[in-house]
Amino acid sequence: MSSEKKPRRPRAETPKGFRDYFGSEVTERTEMLATIADVYRAHGFDPLETSAVETVEALGKFLPDVDRPNEGVFAWQDEGGDWLALRYDMTAPLARVAAQFRNDLPSPYRRYTMGPVWRNEKPGPGRFRQFYQCDADTVGAPSVAADAEICGMLADALEAVGIPRGDYVVRVNNRKVLNGVMEVAGVLDPTDPEKFAEERGIVLRAIDKFDKFGETGVRALIGKGRLDESGDFTKGAGLTDAQADVVMGFMEAKRDTGAATVARLRELVAGSALGAEGVDELELIAALLDGQGYGPDRIVIDPSVVRGLGYYTGPVFEAELTFEILDEKGRKRSFGSVAGGGRYDDLVKRFTGQTVPATGVSIGVDRLLAALRAKGRIGGTEQGPVVVTVMDRDRMGDYLAMASELRRAGLRAEVYLGNPKNFGNQLKYADKRESPVAIIQGTDEAARGVVQIKDLVLGAKIAASASLEEWKNQPAQVEVPRDEMVATVKRMLGLGL
Repeated sequence: MSSEKKPRRPRAETPKGFRDYFGSEVTERTEMLATIADVYRAHGFDPLETSAVETVEALGKFLPDVDRPNEGVFAWQDEGGDWLALRYDMTAPLARVAAQFRNDLPSPYRRYTMGPVWRNEKPGPGRFRQFYQCDADTVGAPSVAADAEICGMLADALEAVGIPRGDYVVRVNNRKVLNGVMEVAGVLDPTDPEKFAEERGIVLRAIDKFDKFGETGVRALIGKGRLDESGDFTKGAGLTDAQADVVMGFMEAKRDTGAATVARLRELVAGSALGAEGVDELELIAALLDGQGYGPDRIVIDPSVVRGLGYYTGPVFEAELTFEILDEKGRKRSFGSVAGGGRYDDLVKRFTGQTVPATGVSIGVDRLLAALRAKGRIGGTEQGPVVVTVMDRDRMGDYLAMASELRRAGLRAEVYLGNPKNFGNQLKYADKRESPVAIIQGTDEAARGVVQIKDLVLGAKIAASASLEEWKNQPAQVEVPRDEMVATVKRMLGLGL
């Protein structure tokens, strides 16, 4: 016997943190992206498609919640020594495009883009390393009217894909307001941005966990530190009680109306020029949105929005779905955020040395699809094609012609291309394809110029529950003249003529 080992067969499995998408999942995503694209185009945005690969240098340090340039990305070194990486988001590639083609693009430049992004992070339930993003950005518009437009467009997009008013809210905040609060609290020095940087970082991370830890937990994190249930201690920012009061006042500044919220924020940032500027911007955004009919039932001023505050320079916004779903353990919980964005005026500056105003939004398409499925607003299954069965191998041309005729009439159709010997297997195949109808024509039917049309959906219902009398009154299979095949199939599918 030979001592050589047989080569090991590769394991048929997806890499950890990745998944495959089948049938209706792909179709539903494609349809959703097309719907969102229609909204973006209606607002004057043009499509842009960039490479999935960027240089690590171009991606830079602007990866959310990541401190080192190549942490969190799939990166490799090419033969020339350059470090390349799969794009982590759609914003860094846009900054590169805006700098590279700045003499050719209109200014402001309005673009939308859709596609997969990759993050080299620890996967978890519902958290994958590859997922779709759907972004729209305006580059070169300094006015917060651009931010207001993005917020309104986000609301329009959510409604267009099937999220009605009352089931979502777009929350708007401003990084400048928080910086003003930090200044008043004594952890930001406008003349020395690096001073208190560590303390500010701890405060930002702490208030970002407000929903998770609540007021007590956040106070501990921005104060002396927090001891969790496992006994692990997290170092705090070291703020005094008085300083912490200012920060917590910001987190709890939301009032019943936008005007009241703005008034409270103005009190909190008293003495900070930057903070006052941020409050003015929020007030203007609210007025612009209100003038277009985007009232508080759709978009609200909410200081608790702190997403990516190290990344943004002005207004920030987040779309949250407000309805409840059941989690894996059957517990009710709010679905949460499905989109977010804001103003990032410093991103293009990395390439040009000049500040270029920019604002944009990113919709998490996979999360939005999951929300619609959880609410039963999309089916999760897709009707399959009409299947033309094969009774006589030597009449394959006739069967292909039938399928072509159905397709010309706007119907999905295919001919069974497996082994036709066992007719039962053909019907099992049609069932597996979620086919609504099967076409049957043997030698006898062909000689008489007729076809048998089997309603597979009705047949399944009859087999499950109908009485013999009901079956006779509503047969699941009918014989019709060959030239009436298309019209009959359309009637069965409820499509009319």
